[in-house]
Amino acid sequence: MHIAEGFLPPAHAVAWGAAAAPFVVHGARSLIREVREHPESTLLLGASGAFTFVLSALKLPSVTGSCSHPTGTGLGAILFRPPVMAVLGTITLLFQALLLAHGGLTTLGANVFSMAVVGPWAGYGVYRLLRRTGVPLMTAVFFGAFAADLSTYCVTSVQLALAFPDPGSGFVGALGKFGSIFAVTQIPLAVSEGLLTVLVMRMLVQSSKGELTRLGVLVTTAAGRKPAEPAGAVTR
Repeated sequence: MHIAEGFLPPAHAVAWGAAAAPFVVHGARSLIREVREHPESTLLLGASGAFTFVLSALKLPSVTGSCSHPTGTGLGAILFRPPVMAVLGTITLLFQALLLAHGGLTTLGANVFSMAVVGPWAGYGVYRLLRRTGVPLMTAVFFGAFAADLSTYCVTSVQLALAFPDPGSGFVGALGKFGSIFAVTQIPLAVSEGLLTVLVMRMLVQSSKGELTRLGVLVTTAAGRKPAEPAGAVTR
């Protein structure tokens, strides 16, 4: 992730930008609708974006032309769904390219596609699947954040392998090389991000229970509530 400025061939840069654009446009509409209908969610949206910005700004050199770090997109995807994270992730990557020299403008589309599109959808998909099978919330949050992080680097490996196939073994050989190098650093980072996301979610459960219930992260039940009395009944 954070493929460096000018590192991809122009045709690849344009293609990845075109692939990411529809998701970002759809996400912008989702974000605007969320803010209009629920202005109280602005603070939590900002926190999700800040979480992504801070984690993805941690830069660990991995392979030529890229670097490894947490992504932070799993939390926002679980809270607000992947389309919203497409926008928050794009804003994060744009600011990092302009202010921190992480990534670049010509490679923005490729970086957006891997971190702000595929990562959130993969993380959210894993989270929802686990929740539907009865897995506890925090366990599902951990694996959702883990999947969002690791899937981003799987896509980055594909992007680099397509751009720079191995002279002897072509795309498959390059994919094996890029993937194996990324896995050495990224799996521990994905585990760390999963644990950190669980800690943040625990704090949100304590401080923003009502908002998490509205977003569907916490589910209220009627268990323990007194049934409504029928009309005319006498309560002793």
